[in-house]
Amino acid sequence: MRMRDTFLKPMHPEGFKFVPVFAAVTLVLFWLWQPLGWIGLGLTVWCYYFFRDPKRAVPVNKGLLVSPADGVVSLIGPAVPPPELDMGPAPLMRISVFMSVFNCHVNRAPIAGKVTAVAYRPGKFLNASLDKASEDNERNALAIEIEDGRKIAVVQIAGLVARRIMCWVQPGQSLATGERFGLIRFGSRLDVYLPEGVQPQVALGQTMVAGESVISLIGQDAPARAARII
Repeated sequence: MRMRDTFLKPMHPEGFKFVPVFAAVTLVLFWLWQPLGWIGLGLTVWCYYFFRDPKRAVPVNKGLLVSPADGVVSLIGPAVPPPELDMGPAPLMRISVFMSVFNCHVNRAPIAGKVTAVAYRPGKFLNASLDKASEDNERNALAIEIEDGRKIAVVQIAGLVARRIMCWVQPGQSLATGERFGLIRFGSRLDVYLPEGVQPQVALGQTMVAGESVISLIGQDAPARAARII
């Protein structure tokens, strides 16, 4: 990898709406007072990195369920999937990945399958790391039917700073593992609801890479992962 590729990442097209504005404001700030200009330059660089869309080495082995987002595993435990997806009232194992404003915010499909439902619901903008954000916050939920007929749910949840959830897939569309399906501006969370009996293979506080980090094994009799902080 060239040194340039370490710092210069592809930018999602959504970023072209914001980075030029940040850059223009920065020029004005430099004209008004140089110290303000340097602050503006820092914010412009941050905006560029927020909308970065790097390539990922997506595992192709069957049965691997990967993280849909960059960030940190903030919650693991049973919860009822969003009712708008019609996946029943029974709690399923939920894995939540919290994205800070410094993470890449492009969302990727955790596993290959057919999108059977896409449901947006307006709501509040609480801190996305809170458990109640799953129910109270603005969200967009997807149901994905996998090869064996079971379904998983993937839920984009807005946070304190996030004010727009973007999703560019429709019911009936097929997704490949790691395929881009959405983006959230600016800071948020992704929830994944596993099929009944499937156990998480991650630990609280673990750092996730969207499209690469394995969060569960589908179709394999694997116990929940145990871990310790050292």
